[in-house]
Amino acid sequence: MPPVLQITATIDFIARVSPDRDCLMAQDHSTGNAFWFNIDVPRGHGLQPGDRVRVTVERL
Repeated sequence: MPPVLQITATIDFIARVSPDRDCLMAQDHSTGNAFWFNIDVPRGHGLQPGDRVRVTVERL
């Protein structure tokens, strides 16, 4: 199936959720149309605040 939505954003903050995972956060305040996300990912991802990422939402 084609993607329902793709969000390209800059990671604002990475929170340590547990010993095994982090939470990537993007909360862009630049426009009223910005999408926010908070996504838990396994540790060891190598991402840092300021990195640009793309999140794809698909229906399975």
